[in-house]
Amino acid sequence: MKPPTSYDGEQVTQVTQEQGERNVAMAVCVQLAGRAIIRVVSRCEEAQDNCQLDLSECQLMQVPDAVYHLMRHTELKSCDLSGNVITKIPPKFAVKFSLISELNLSHNQMGKLPEELSELQELERLDISHNTFIALPSVCCRMPRLKRLLASNNSIIEVDVELLRHAPVLELLDLKDNPLPPRTHESLLRLQIIRLTVEVSPRQREEWEDLSD
Repeated sequence: MKPPTSYDGEQVTQVTQEQGERNVAMAVCVQLAGRAIIRVVSRCEEAQDNCQLDLSECQLMQVPDAVYHLMRHTELKSCDLSGNVITKIPPKFAVKFSLISELNLSHNQMGKLPEELSELQELERLDISHNTFIALPSVCCRMPRLKRLLASNNSIIEVDVELLRHAPVLELLDLKDNPLPPRTHESLLRLQIIRLTVEVSPRQREEWEDLSD
């Protein structure tokens, strides 16, 4: 077979252009990743001074192991992981950051919390709003000092109301903007006692309820 004597110049130009665009896109991704790493390291260094770790808006898919290493000699008081794309928190988080009193996990893609978070003995405020939870994590009811639990703007349909009754010191539960079933909604409203305030959105009437009027 003879080699082609001519080439489609337009096709060659198109392939070259596509390759060039891919190279540019790759370079941009590497640059962004580099900036994200620099940002994480810089914020870890700041936390070594003020004991408040702010890793919000750092493009994180998980908590990097390097963070635990950089923070190994620092007794953190708070940790902000909001505005990332984190899907889960590892069990070792509670061991490494056992003294935090505030934890912000809002605006991520989490649907579960590890049971080990009940070992956060000093945690008083937990924000899991704007995630993908379909059930209120039961581990939250076993945190000994948790006073404020913010869980609005999820997809929560399951809440263990009885477990909430026995939450040690919980004072505020924010469940606004969740698709709570009518029975759960009513049970939560009845749960409002002197110690616990439950915030829920007004219940939307079901179609069958409208027909029964």
